[in-house]
Amino acid sequence: MVKVINEDNFDSEVLASGKTCLIDFFAEWCGPCKMMAPIIHEIADEMPDVTVGKVDVDEAGELAMQFGIMSIPTILVFKNGEIAETFIGLTDKESIVNALK
Repeated sequence: MVKVINEDNFDSEVLASGKTCLIDFFAEWCGPCKMMAPIIHEIADEMPDVTVGKVDVDEAGELAMQFGIMSIPTILVFKNGEIAETFIGLTDKESIVNALK
């Protein structure tokens, strides 16, 4: 399941969760983001121990600014509340899955 992440639940779902988290910063109007969406959903289905979330940069602009998101899609992998990996632009599933292990 892919969770909707915003300023209200980011700390509890990501930083304080103690889990490995994949957070996809996207926008509805972004073509490459739409191409990444099926990959994000596949990872969520295949890796139930990982928290997978999406942040709409148009609705959660402060969160995007907090992490210096300059282009989308940007995927951040968090481990123990810290950024462990950053992917900018279209990224293959294998690279993302390897970063989550």
